[in-house]
Amino acid sequence: VGLNVAADPMFTISYTGVNAGMIINVADDAGMHSSQNEQDSRHYAIAAKIPMLEPSDSAEALYFTKKAYEISEKFDTPVLIKMCTRVSHSQSIVETSERIEPPVKPYQKDASKYVMAPANAKRRHPFVEERTKKLSEFAETSDLNKVEYSSAPEGKKLGIICDSTCYQYAKEVFGDSVSILKLGMVWPLPQKLIKDFAGKVERVVVLEELDPIIETLVKAMGLKAEGKNIFPVTDEFSQGMVASLLGKEFGKEAKTGCSKIDGLPVRPPVMCSGCPHRGLFYTLHKQKCTVMGDIGCYTLGAMPPLSAMDATECMGASVSSIHGFNKATGGETEGKTVAVIGDSTFMHSGMTGLANIAYNQSNSTVIILDNSITGMTGHQQNPTTGFNLRGDPAGKIDLEALCKAMGIKRVRVCDPYNLKETEAAVKEELSVKEPSVIISRRPCALLKYVKHNPPLKVNEEKCRGCKSCMQIGCPSISFKNKKAVIDSTQCVGCGVCSQMCAFGAFEQ
Repeated sequence: VGLNVAADPMFTISYTGVNAGMIINVADDAGMHSSQNEQDSRHYAIAAKIPMLEPSDSAEALYFTKKAYEISEKFDTPVLIKMCTRVSHSQSIVETSERIEPPVKPYQKDASKYVMAPANAKRRHPFVEERTKKLSEFAETSDLNKVEYSSAPEGKKLGIICDSTCYQYAKEVFGDSVSILKLGMVWPLPQKLIKDFAGKVERVVVLEELDPIIETLVKAMGLKAEGKNIFPVTDEFSQGMVASLLGKEFGKEAKTGCSKIDGLPVRPPVMCSGCPHRGLFYTLHKQKCTVMGDIGCYTLGAMPPLSAMDATECMGASVSSIHGFNKATGGETEGKTVAVIGDSTFMHSGMTGLANIAYNQSNSTVIILDNSITGMTGHQQNPTTGFNLRGDPAGKIDLEALCKAMGIKRVRVCDPYNLKETEAAVKEELSVKEPSVIISRRPCALLKYVKHNPPLKVNEEKCRGCKSCMQIGCPSISFKNKKAVIDSTQCVGCGVCSQMCAFGAFEQ
């Protein structure tokens, strides 16, 4: 979904062209393993009139990248490379060649090419259309697309047109028994190659994940093709799906994967032991706040038992959403609604929303979850940490000073490990009739430099089995024999559970 953010300049760069090779890499997530929607980014290539390549394995990912740079410089265009979850997370043998360092192209001043005022843009549009024609001709003979005709009896009965990992699934199911046209360049399509392929087989089936883009374009060429009448438009495909929906007609069976193991414990997605966000979300749930959420590991605050998040759309949406929500309800939701956003997400796309709140003076409370790192995607640094992505010292943005400079007069910091302090901050800021920011600050529990307290223990004599401690969803706490139990191998001694227990059952 990152390409959505970059779409504005991408469409214009298609008109300007590029001085040197430029690749835009996008990874789609069919099956939504970690994305909030299941969009098909091939639409962008067609809409922006930019060539798109789709590798089907690790080796092709390297080769296609090299070819993409060649195409970019030859045709004066950015090139989209579309990956998917399976290609991105898989490994295969890759043969590397000697690294070639191309000379750096000097910058050439050309306002008529790079300044897209309407007068210049009108002159560039015909260039884009002519470029698309040339790219179509290039696709006809490019080794990015390959045809595999089968000499088997079924070879002429069935021809499969496919792209990306669908090629792998087709080969796993059919082997060399059917003819296959593998499209590595999915836009623009090689129309002559496709027509020639279709003319040599009795039946054409388009195998593609998500939207029927290739299928629609093939039909627009006047060819008869099947596709989404067989396969779904949702979720990622697999060998088993292809075998069951198409392969069974030809006597192909789905390969059995790993068998399920009985008795495994349920492992729902939860925040880590000692996660600083847990205390805050417990407080918001306790206060019955309406919570506009954002993108990060803290999105898990929406999961039970915390159940402390009402909406999550995209990065930065929480801050804009609370402003719009409070305005749309005529102020009735003020004092009852908060926005939560991580420190790195705030730097990415939350500042404009906060500027809007400050400028239009909505009585909205924004809570910035400052855990000193970018947690969900792998502990990358961000502008508030004081280090760059290489770990070298860098400029550090002061969140408090930044918020105040943007016009927010009420800015305060609380420690989410301290439930009383956090609850007091939330109550007070929700009660005021002006914009406010709470910075919930505590480093991520997984950071190496963070020193943890000894794990807590449960005094069984004091434990009444009330299960109040289970309300925070800590993976270190379980319930056995009507008593709370702490897993000492996970507990980091944050002490949040001990503050909740009315009987003092949690001890050091």
